[in-house]
Amino acid sequence: MADSSGQGGAPGGGQGGGEPTGGGTGGQTAAFAFDLGRLSDAARRGDILLAGGVLAILSVLILPMPTWLLDFALGLSLVLSVLILMSVLFIRKPLEFSSFPTVLLIATMLRLALNLASTRLILGDGHTGTDAAGEVIQAFGAFMMSGNPVIGVIVFAILVLVNFIVITKGSGRIAEVSARFSLDAMPGKQMAIDADLSAGLINEADAKMRREELSQESNFFGSMDGASKFVRGDAIAGLLITLINVIGGIIIGVAQQGLTFSEASSTYTILTVGDGLVTQIPALIVSTAAGMLVTKGGLEGTADKAVFGQLGGSPKALAMSSALMFLMALLPGMPKIPFLLIGGLAGAGAFILLRQQDQEVLDAADAETALAEAPIPEEPISSALQIDLIRLELGYGLLPLINEAVEGQRLTDQIKALRRQIAQESGFIMPQVRIQDNLQLSASTYVIRVKEVEVGRGDLRPNRLLVMDPSGGTIDLPGTETKEPTFGLPAMWVAPDRREEALFKGYTVVDLSTVITTHLVETVRDNMSELLSYGETQKLLDEMGDRHQKLVADVVPNQITIGGLQRVLQNLLSERVSIRDLPTILEGVAEAAGYTRNVSTITEHVRARLARQISEANTDGNGAIPLVTMSPEWEQNFAEALIGEGDDRQLSMPPSQLQQFITTMRHQFDKFTGMGEQPVLLTSPVIRPYVRSIIERFRPQTVVMSQNEIHPKAKIRTLGQV
Repeated sequence: MADSSGQGGAPGGGQGGGEPTGGGTGGQTAAFAFDLGRLSDAARRGDILLAGGVLAILSVLILPMPTWLLDFALGLSLVLSVLILMSVLFIRKPLEFSSFPTVLLIATMLRLALNLASTRLILGDGHTGTDAAGEVIQAFGAFMMSGNPVIGVIVFAILVLVNFIVITKGSGRIAEVSARFSLDAMPGKQMAIDADLSAGLINEADAKMRREELSQESNFFGSMDGASKFVRGDAIAGLLITLINVIGGIIIGVAQQGLTFSEASSTYTILTVGDGLVTQIPALIVSTAAGMLVTKGGLEGTADKAVFGQLGGSPKALAMSSALMFLMALLPGMPKIPFLLIGGLAGAGAFILLRQQDQEVLDAADAETALAEAPIPEEPISSALQIDLIRLELGYGLLPLINEAVEGQRLTDQIKALRRQIAQESGFIMPQVRIQDNLQLSASTYVIRVKEVEVGRGDLRPNRLLVMDPSGGTIDLPGTETKEPTFGLPAMWVAPDRREEALFKGYTVVDLSTVITTHLVETVRDNMSELLSYGETQKLLDEMGDRHQKLVADVVPNQITIGGLQRVLQNLLSERVSIRDLPTILEGVAEAAGYTRNVSTITEHVRARLARQISEANTDGNGAIPLVTMSPEWEQNFAEALIGEGDDRQLSMPPSQLQQFITTMRHQFDKFTGMGEQPVLLTSPVIRPYVRSIIERFRPQTVVMSQNEIHPKAKIRTLGQV
């Protein structure tokens, strides 16, 4: 039945298909194509190939290997080691070969597996001759020993010592130190990335990429520290395997195979040393690659550019080396040709490098000339999106103030001194002021802008001095009456030759540059809270001394975020409270953050911690704080107008009552101002922020303090009551 079925199947297939044997051939072709497709898919799956390779290496540890396959595997090990070394030479930075520890482990396992396979062949078939472990081991043994086993043993021992003591130990130490330093520097690098992100120097994608690169760097050097132990262990294992093969081979050859001691020593030594050389040479190459990889941590570019560009980049060094070689050639007994040849090559290299440097200087000069003559490219549209934090626009009649010294000092010099003064007073570094001309302004007009918005303007008179009476009286001098642009006080423009007369009468005399800088400093003080950005806050924290960094780490961001701290500092600056004592501010924030998250409440607690500073800032010339207190009626009115609980409290006062308070305040403080006093309004701590929020709308220069902000040792002088 089987035969008839088989015979009938073929003709049937032939009759149906029109070709008697075509069906069978087509089926074999399809099956072969299907197998090739599966192999192609497997080749594209690198994970399957890697898993198969690792399993093959592990199988060598168990299964015997024929000599022809051992020759092929030894050649593969040698090629793999050279490939690793070349890859290290041509990468630009170590992270480009981040898989090196894994590759090193695979290469080490391959060599150890081949060592075990060759050991099995040497001990089992070594009595048959020096080709018992394959032709590769026989060739290495015969070539390196030159017929003398002692030479082979010495060469092998030297290779092991060089690999184990010099290269492996040094690269392992470098990897260990690099891993430690990389981990220690990680917090600082992460803070630098956050600072660049906050300052707008990089975007979120760049910050994410730099964080990933930083993490990969620390992981890489940590892995290299452990991977160096693979090379060290490989060298020790190779030495032990060699000793075992020699001693075990002699014992087997003499005791079991009937060889003489001389024959067994010669045969097994050639086989063992050949096996050791064919595995230790790839190990030495891989160790060299590992050492070059870890020593390349601080270099950029390929190895040839990093080495030759620095070692041979100085013509003076090459010239001195050349001179030394010529002197060595003149010494008695020295061979002259090698030293003269090396000295000539070094001298030629120095001459060529010197010519190249001269040509680079000429090319740079030509490039600068061409750049100066080239048309100025149009600015990109994105530059229009940039905002000047502070900008001073001048009419064309005021431009001489920038270049010409007025009263011995230019306007730009006064602004530089102004920035230092504000930094000392408020603890906040004022942004740079951009000064530019504006042809749309009148010749003698200036405009101050904060974040592109006009916040101040003034009209000056060139070649004139501004005179003011400190008491607010009429100025008895010939000139043009005007208003002082900063405070709106009565003033007068007078001729420069009236300066001595004005000073004799007790008037205040200022030049044009001082008028602008005074207006500028008051504008900056009024808008300082807006100028304190997130990046500036981070910069203030970074620039605190090392002894305060522990405080910063405990407070930010565990108890308050940088954004929350920014708002606290802005609240202080809005009332012209200096933030220079930043450690005390952080301590106050830490205390308040324990029971509230409300920024206003935290600010009030910080103000209480700064009581000495605030009291000192508001002390008058008599050494006391002039106070105007809130009457108990108004204190009660404000306390009853507070609605809500906890952090949600708000002031809800009837408009008529609010207007009455404003009228009373204005009348009372105008009276004291006319008397030459600048009093401070004293309130209870609960209502202080709400009173200040009302007063800053019609008298922003008035200081509002609570009883908690009066330092115990401060002297007070009560002027009246509201």
